[in-house]
Amino acid sequence: MSELLKITRTEGKVTTLHLEGKLDGQTENELLDLARTEFDSGAKFLLLDFGGLKVITSAGLRALHTIYKMYTPNEEIQAWNVEHKGETFKSMHFKIAQPSSDIHYILSISGFLQSIYIFPTMQEAVDSFSA
Repeated sequence: MSELLKITRTEGKVTTLHLEGKLDGQTENELLDLARTEFDSGAKFLLLDFGGLKVITSAGLRALHTIYKMYTPNEEIQAWNVEHKGETFKSMHFKIAQPSSDIHYILSISGFLQSIYIFPTMQEAVDSFSA
């Protein structure tokens, strides 16, 4: 773990990674490696807690896109597209909680709000996995 990004992990109904610091070109691989390790260990659901995240750059957004693809079964996307032609698919396997207003804005203008559920609180995010 670098000094730029601290990641802590909790388990419960869903694996949660709590991020503090910067998610950028220097730190994206830390997040990707941990997300991949969790996935390879059998995790099917991942929640990223952005409560302590101060900065996200285009490299951080690239990491989110990679994690989205890793945790979202392609079969679910295809089935959704057949049943809901023209509607945007949102993953039930990968979600984000507690982004600051600045990071929420970045996620919005980059299009991530269309395909990833983002919650204002951890409780709402955790509860959404059982819904």
